[in-house]
Amino acid sequence: MAEWVYIREIADYVGQDVILKGWLYNKRSSGKLHFLQVRDGTGIIQCVVFKGEVSPEVFHLADHLPQETSLIVTGTVRADARAPIGFELAVKNLEVVHLAHDYPITPKEHGIAFLLDHRHLWLRSSRQHAILRVRSAVVKACRDYFDNHGFTLLDAPIFTPAACEGTTTLFPVDYFGDTVYLTQSGQLYMEAGAMAFGKVYCFGPTFRAEKSKTRRHLTEFWMIEPEVAYCDLDGDMDLAEDFIVYVVQRVLETRRAELTTLERDLTKLEQVQKPFPRISYGEAIDLLQQKGVAIEWGADFGGDEETLISETFDRPVIIHRYPVANKAFYMKTDPQDSRLALCMDVLAPEGYGEIIGGGQREDDLATLQAKIRAHDLPEQAFSWYLDLRRYGSVPHAGFGMGIERVVAWLCGLHHVREAIPFPRMLERVTP
Repeated sequence: MAEWVYIREIADYVGQDVILKGWLYNKRSSGKLHFLQVRDGTGIIQCVVFKGEVSPEVFHLADHLPQETSLIVTGTVRADARAPIGFELAVKNLEVVHLAHDYPITPKEHGIAFLLDHRHLWLRSSRQHAILRVRSAVVKACRDYFDNHGFTLLDAPIFTPAACEGTTTLFPVDYFGDTVYLTQSGQLYMEAGAMAFGKVYCFGPTFRAEKSKTRRHLTEFWMIEPEVAYCDLDGDMDLAEDFIVYVVQRVLETRRAELTTLERDLTKLEQVQKPFPRISYGEAIDLLQQKGVAIEWGADFGGDEETLISETFDRPVIIHRYPVANKAFYMKTDPQDSRLALCMDVLAPEGYGEIIGGGQREDDLATLQAKIRAHDLPEQAFSWYLDLRRYGSVPHAGFGMGIERVVAWLCGLHHVREAIPFPRMLERVTP
C-alpha cells in the first residue's frame, strides 16, 4: 500500500510507490508523455505520465488539467539527476480533487497592483514561497536567539492608552466609548518586564499611521523587542550586533536554497560578521557632507541619507547618539553632552535602511516627568510607566527590530510589501 508523503521527504522513498497530495503548478506535454509539476507546500516535483503506464482515462485527464487543480498522485519515486530536486515521480494513477478553472495568475508577467489584489493566490508562486520561508526562518532565529540567551518572552498588549513613538502616527480605536490606540511598540511594557525578569522580549504586530508610500514602510508590521535591566548603550549595541549576526548566519544555514531561488548575492550576506562599524551621529553628518549632501547638524536622516551612509560599509553600521530633539521622550540624555540621546540605529547595507532602533531609557523619575510634559503627552496615561522609576529604578536599554525590513534585506527585495504575507499600506487593506 502506497504511503502519503511530502515532497521534502521524497529522497527517502526512492524505488517505492508513494502518494502525493498537492496542486498542479505547471505542465507540458510531449506526445506520449505529460510532465506535471506538482507542488504540495514543501516543494515541487515533476510527475511523469507515460501513456503506456497509466489507463487511457488517466492519460487523457493529465492532458487537460488546468493550473492549480488540486490532485492526488500515486507513483514510483525515481532518482533523476536532471530533475531540479534530483527526483521525479513515475505516475501510476491520478485523482482530481478539484478542477481549478481560469486561474488568474498565469505564467505571463503581471503588474504589481494585480498581484497584490490577488495576494491570496500570489503566495503560491515559487518566489513568494521562497521569501516567506526566509521570513519563517528569520522569526525562528529571533526567538531561538533570545530563548537561548536567558530572555523571557512577554506578550505586550495591542490596545494601548497612549503614544509610544509619537502622537501623529496613532491608529485610534473606539473602546466601549473611550478612545484607545493600536500599539506602536511593546517597548514600554517590556521595560516593566525587565524590572521583573531582568531580560525580556516581545514579538508581535505593531501599527504606525504614517502617510508614507516609500518602499520601506507598512502601516502594520512585526517587531521583536528585547529589553535588559542594568544595560547601558554600549551593552545595547553589543546585543544588537550579536543578534543580527546570529540571525543572518541561521538564514544562510537553513534557507540557502530559497535565497538562491531569489538570485540573492550570498557573498553580501556572508560579510555580515562582527564587529560592525560604529559611528556617532556627528560622524555620520560629516560623512554625508563629504559625499556632497547639503545637511546640517540636527537634521534627521531619511532613506536617501541612510543609503549613502550604508554604502560606505560592507556590513551593517551602527549610528549612535542622535540629537535629543530627534528622539522619543523615553531616551536618556547623554550625561557628557546634553544635546545628545543615548540611542542607536542599525542600518543594513545595500541601501535597506534602519532595521534596528533602540537605546538606553531614561531611568530618573523627575527627568522623565519633565520629558513627558515637554512632549505634550498625558502624564496620567503614563502613571504606571512612571512607577517603574519610583520603585527600584535601574539603568536599562533595549531595541526594536522590524521583521519585514530584515526579510527585505536578506532576500534582496525592492519593497517590504513582499516580506509579509498580507501587506497593509496607506492605500491597501485587502485582501
